[in-house]
Amino acid sequence: MNLYIVGFMGSGKTAVAKEISETTNLKYVEIDELIEKKEGRSINDIFKNSGEDYFRKTEKEAIREIGLDDNQVVSCGGGVVIDKENIRLMKDSGLLICLKAEPEVIYQRIKDQKHRPLLNVDNPQIEIEELLKKRKPFYKKADYVIETGKLSIKQVAEEVINHFFEADNGV
Repeated sequence: MNLYIVGFMGSGKTAVAKEISETTNLKYVEIDELIEKKEGRSINDIFKNSGEDYFRKTEKEAIREIGLDDNQVVSCGGGVVIDKENIRLMKDSGLLICLKAEPEVIYQRIKDQKHRPLLNVDNPQIEIEELLKKRKPFYKKADYVIETGKLSIKQVAEEVINHFFEADNGV
């Protein structure tokens, strides 16, 4: 069984997944890193030169590959859930946990990061709010949703681990 961490950019997916990997026997996998390695170029470059549709296709292929193995904690890209096939693939091979944060918290966490292709716009705060609204019904399909705005990485990781081991043990 795998543990898939989804949520909007800046919700804490990577930090939480790394913390979980360090405190459990789950192997850490970052979908974007996997795609960059396979493509031999950055996510920004993929978006810029091949488009979002191409990126989403490679993302789905990565999820299929990941699902063939077990005992992994997988940090997923923020938009992975907009494809219902991706949700099915993840739920078929593991537990799907969504990390959530308010738009203001997300903006504060990512405002200085330049590697976010969907936020390379004039007003990133408005873009965050609009993307969150669009993705909200998809994020709700997760097995569990955890609010990260007022919790430490360690606290979020502990909550995720508890859900995972309960599910893995059939509790």
